Amino acid sequence: MGDPKKSRRKYETPGHPWIKERLLQEIELVGKYGLRNKRELWIARTYLRRIRARARTLLALPPQKRARFEKELINRLVKQGILPSEDCTLDDVLNLTIEDILQRRLQYIVYKKGLASSIYHARQLIVHGHIAIGDKRVTSPGHLVTREEEEQVRFYPLSPYAIRSAKEGGE
Repeated sequence: MGDPKKSRRKYETPGHPWIKERLLQEIELVGKYGLRNKRELWIARTYLRRIRARARTLLALPPQKRARFEKELINRLVKQGILPSEDCTLDDVLNLTIEDILQRRLQYIVYKKGLASSIYHARQLIVHGHIAIGDKRVTSPGHLVTREEEEQVRFYPLSPYAIRSAKEGGE
């Protein structure tokens, strides 16, 4: 059958490991968003870096070429829920922060929807298989939820949490 594809890292580590301000900011973000470790933060930071790099390359193109690619990039980011509307510009893409990406993670959305009592409880619910998007169970807290999927986030139908919430809602 052949060798499986060599998996590659999805993140880039910081260039200089001991900058105090960056370390303090990373610790704050890890705590605020309930990340397991800094690697999850680096994945989001690398994803943001690639989006912003794409926007910068588009700014370097001539205006007639840039228009089509700019619209595609902005539509994709709006569909993912990272940008608020389609009338955004490349300047809005360049102004994105790491928190804009972290707020699209399944773990954060489960917490914000009130399905979990804390951000850490949300992570545990997801990992233990109590959360579904639509009818499909998702066990990855780092899953980036699109705008369409956001309203479909709920308890998995066979989960005891879903059964309990159905009983409370029926009473």
